[in-house]
Amino acid sequence: MKKFCFILLSLCLLSGCTGSSFHPYKNTDGLFEVDIQIDGAATPYYAPLYLAQEKGYFKEEGLQVNFYYASAAEIVKNVGAGNVPFGFPNADTVLLGRGNGVPVNIIHTTYQKGLGAIIYKSESGIHKIQDLKGKTIAITSYGSPNYIQLKVILQQNGLSIHDVQIKVIGTGAIVNALVSNQVDAICFSKLRTYELQSSGIDVKQFLSNDYMPSYGNVVITSQTFLKEHPEICRGFTNALNRGMQDIIEGQVQEAVNIAKEKFTPSIAGSEQKYIDIISQEFVKNLWVSEDTAVYGYGYSNLHDYQIYIDLLQKNGLFKTSFPAVELIVQPGGAS
Repeated sequence: MKKFCFILLSLCLLSGCTGSSFHPYKNTDGLFEVDIQIDGAATPYYAPLYLAQEKGYFKEEGLQVNFYYASAAEIVKNVGAGNVPFGFPNADTVLLGRGNGVPVNIIHTTYQKGLGAIIYKSESGIHKIQDLKGKTIAITSYGSPNYIQLKVILQQNGLSIHDVQIKVIGTGAIVNALVSNQVDAICFSKLRTYELQSSGIDVKQFLSNDYMPSYGNVVITSQTFLKEHPEICRGFTNALNRGMQDIIEGQVQEAVNIAKEKFTPSIAGSEQKYIDIISQEFVKNLWVSEDTAVYGYGYSNLHDYQIYIDLLQKNGLFKTSFPAVELIVQPGGAS
């Protein structure tokens, strides 16, 4: 069943990837109209994109960017097929797609670390990975990035997926499954620990990045679009970097307010929660690294990407490994 789910995901990624190309056009304002599909739904965590739009940074690069939302697998498929020029999915799905022949490139590693975590209650008696043996762990699907990371983490620590009980629970119910003791742990986004702790639930977590290189959301484009429109790709990542810079330099509250007013009105009343999480997690951790301090925002570490590509291949997620250099184009680059 699990292998079938991976095969199905691979087929979904491959279907429709014909190598055709989105053709940008100039609107009445003289700006190139380009679309980006973003993973999941609108959230203040995507504030750098929203800020780049509302403060005119995309416009200064000659772009009018339209935001749409889809699943990570759909994004990789659509970008590879040339249906949209840009995508902002989780990196794991991009690597899976590329390993199965989808012609995409990463042009900006926006999240320098992955969001994946194994979250468990402090009272559970779990202290190390080996303590997960025999435990029930919830995932959202067998094709999810977190399940991929769980497999690798267990293997790195002398266990296998067969040493735990897996329970598939939907995104909307998985956190409550931990709270109500339906499961011993959940493999999900580490951002949910803030939600749990603010509700008085004492939890701990094993972070995926403590056991392997992994990455969160990245900007992707097709090989064809990159070749035909390198200046648009550079302009997009330049504007995104300016949005990130503003927030990192202290404009967190403004960014959350812009997100609320223009993109995510449902967060009204919860602004401070998002301000705190963005300040603590994104500004200090996810968007920055030793690499970005030297090379700038969005830099992709080829060595670490190669380690993760090889780990995914070793775990059977695609047949043949591939060079990270064929996947990665550094921000501002065109080849």
